[in-house]
Amino acid sequence: MRIERRKPLTAKVGIVGVGHHTYWAQFDGLLDEMYRKLAAFDVKVKADGVETVTFGLLDNAASAYAALPKMKAADLDLLFVDMVTYATSSTFGVLARDLNVPIVLVALQPLRAMPYAQAKTYTQLCNDDFCSVPEFTGVAIRMGHPVADVVLGVRENDPIADAEIANWCQIAKVLHDLRRARIGLMGHVLEAMLDMHVDPTAVTAAFGCHVAVCESDEILRHYLAEDRAAVEAMKARILNFFDTPDPVSDPITTKLTDHDLEVAARVAVALEAFIRARDLDGLAYYYEALPDTPMRELVTNLIVGNSLLTSAGFPMCGEYDIKNCLAMMIMDRLDIGGSFAEFHPIDFDRDTVLVGHDGPHHLNIASRKPVLRSLKTYHGKPGKGAGVEFNIKEGPITMLSIGVKADGKFKFVIAEGESMAGPIPPTGNTNTHGKFKPDVRTFLKRWVMEGPTHHFALGVGHHANELVKLAKVLGIEAAVVTPAEKTAGL
Repeated sequence: MRIERRKPLTAKVGIVGVGHHTYWAQFDGLLDEMYRKLAAFDVKVKADGVETVTFGLLDNAASAYAALPKMKAADLDLLFVDMVTYATSSTFGVLARDLNVPIVLVALQPLRAMPYAQAKTYTQLCNDDFCSVPEFTGVAIRMGHPVADVVLGVRENDPIADAEIANWCQIAKVLHDLRRARIGLMGHVLEAMLDMHVDPTAVTAAFGCHVAVCESDEILRHYLAEDRAAVEAMKARILNFFDTPDPVSDPITTKLTDHDLEVAARVAVALEAFIRARDLDGLAYYYEALPDTPMRELVTNLIVGNSLLTSAGFPMCGEYDIKNCLAMMIMDRLDIGGSFAEFHPIDFDRDTVLVGHDGPHHLNIASRKPVLRSLKTYHGKPGKGAGVEFNIKEGPITMLSIGVKADGKFKFVIAEGESMAGPIPPTGNTNTHGKFKPDVRTFLKRWVMEGPTHHFALGVGHHANELVKLAKVLGIEAAVVTPAEKTAGL
């Protein structure tokens, strides 16, 4: 079973070709050939699920200056410069200087190699895609805005180049949502968690999103209204999606009670109404309220509703960790999941560490039907109610924690590992066995020394490369804890 996205992933990607105006009169048909190359590249990029905006072919400084206002007005998330043939850097310098958008140079020649015995100058110019790349990258650095990347390869049947283009389109989708998002911030930091504190202005400065300060009473209003039809529909949805097994070994767990199902459904309905009213794209929260009040019942029973929302592309992060809410959004927009996680006990026999949390979770990366248990207490916090429990899919995983350095700037801490088969404790919390190179002890020491928060977003697949590229274009430091070169150096 899979929860569908609330909003489709998208991005606005610009495409512009470059060439040298002197060639057109010298080689009949060459300009038309360049436009055919450019049109084929547009089709390739569109296939990666983005909206493209094309700006034609620039072949001198005047055409670049004329195109610049149109590029700025297009509100792009990414610009591909298709190096269809040699071009002087006068067609690019002003773009590198003035565009506040990641620029990727694409040099994909039509032929894998020149037909040397029969080659003509025309043939060379049709395959001169890489020729001016050094000129462009050098000028971009001189302008103070280095290009984000260079994609190098063959136009057709090149899976390496196609994958790199697809990766950048996925990164564009992340950037698209980050800089347009409204992230709700409700409540306060869980007392004594010093690593949770962050300045909302710094969040906007680094990621572009707006932080909307919310009051828990805004959700309570919807909770007390109690739309019975919506609540009953939500109860049916929850029972259809989750298993509700008998307890096993933990005395604080029971089979899901009717009361806890009712409360979870009411809270989920109220949460949906609240985020619609506030037009939010994510929410970080923590609130305790007074004992034995409707507010306490509400704010301590968000786990089921927020797992459903997180799985639909609306990241929700407990313990007021807005940094991890952003990490979860980044994972989700890369389409790799993004569960709220931290480290649990180490299994020294399996050389693994349990990674998980009491919620929220990205249910689409579960290895099996997730479980709901009633918990008599939420350990370390007030309240009681339903808890979500599952393993994530076996196979490669990626972790992203967003820490804060002494200078107040953010830092990505990234690791790749494996989700391994293995038993998890039946405690109503999600857990999975994470295995990391070179061994669990060394990995965990390396991880904590990079300054993460104790939370991280957990996704499937190996995607450190994309996260490093994203950090680069955002101007954020990134540390990959598990690269091969570090392991080999020990």
